[in-house]
Amino acid sequence: MTRPIIVFDLDGTLIDTAPDLLDSLNHVITAEGLDPVSTADLRSHVGHGARAMLRRAYTAQERALPDARLEHLVAVFIEHYTANMPGRSRPFDGAVACMDRFEAAGFVLAVCTNKFEAMSRQLLEALGIGERFAAVCGANTFPVRKPEPGHLTGTIDRAGGDRNRAVMIGDSDTDINTAKAAGIPVVAVDFGYSPQPVDTFAPDRIISHFDALTPLMANELIGARTRP
Repeated sequence: MTRPIIVFDLDGTLIDTAPDLLDSLNHVITAEGLDPVSTADLRSHVGHGARAMLRRAYTAQERALPDARLEHLVAVFIEHYTANMPGRSRPFDGAVACMDRFEAAGFVLAVCTNKFEAMSRQLLEALGIGERFAAVCGANTFPVRKPEPGHLTGTIDRAGGDRNRAVMIGDSDTDINTAKAAGIPVVAVDFGYSPQPVDTFAPDRIISHFDALTPLMANELIGARTRP
């Protein structure tokens, strides 16, 4: 019998990766003669992948970035980021205890992220929590990626979870829109990397700390979604 499942986004939701993503971004752009991005500007750069981060950094400094050069810089970014993993990245406060609660309640845990799968697995394993997830599905796991709903439903299926007893946890419009398209309840964290307040995207619930995310909440959301 399939089990209920909690599916986490990775960057900005489960793991605070911003310090290392910012370090890698600045490693790339300062070598190209741009000014480093400050921590204060972090939210406008982190959260949508290396390409988006690089484009935003160049646009902010009114520098052109040809596509061919962009692809080279993405490769440099990934090389630097991977070589320094996990760096300063850590699970958000309360995340590990939250996973404990859901495992004790019989839920399967999974990750659905637009980070590459191998990179995601490497990060989770380096942090000592990789074995806790029945599936870790990244941008290159399936032919589609978030916000396509098939990325989320494919993750649930690969983890052996029940699509009808599933909840998505994310920090961005991408996560929220993916869950809605899949017909799955979604809880948004408000401490992630969204440049806009997450209530703008109308998730089912919003939490400010993982202590608030409980099996009771998840079961209430699942029940509300499946009730006629």
